[in-house]
Amino acid sequence: MPNFIVKTHKQNVVYTDYHIFILNKGLNSGKPQKEPFTNCFVVIFQNQDDLETVYWLAYSLWKSKYWHISLCGSVIPFLRIGEFKKNFISKVTLLLTDFEQHNKHVNALRLLEQQEQHFQKNLTLINELRRTILHNYTK
Repeated sequence: MPNFIVKTHKQNVVYTDYHIFILNKGLNSGKPQKEPFTNCFVVIFQNQDDLETVYWLAYSLWKSKYWHISLCGSVIPFLRIGEFKKNFISKVTLLLTDFEQHNKHVNALRLLEQQEQHFQKNLTLINELRRTILHNYTK
């Protein structure tokens, strides 16, 4: 079971330990990232393995819109840190009970992420080519 600390991120604080940031405002609340958001929590770990394990669990929870039921607020929904900690710790514990299955899921997610990046690059190239053709055509 990975050990981690969840805190509210403060701007201009530099973290030297292994860490990820979790967005806490808006409909993308729960989104994990390596770089800080304006409104986010920071999850601090003791080693890189724990970080990778929990990052993919947080990514899975975000993609499945798990945090939508915990959002508060009517104009800009947000996630409270107490609610996040309670649910996040219990979900991490539950999902890591079968660590072998977790590793299979993480490998599949990494592969899908790589494929998505590859397709995004191809779409960018296609759009640039389309723009070039249309630009030359309308001259």
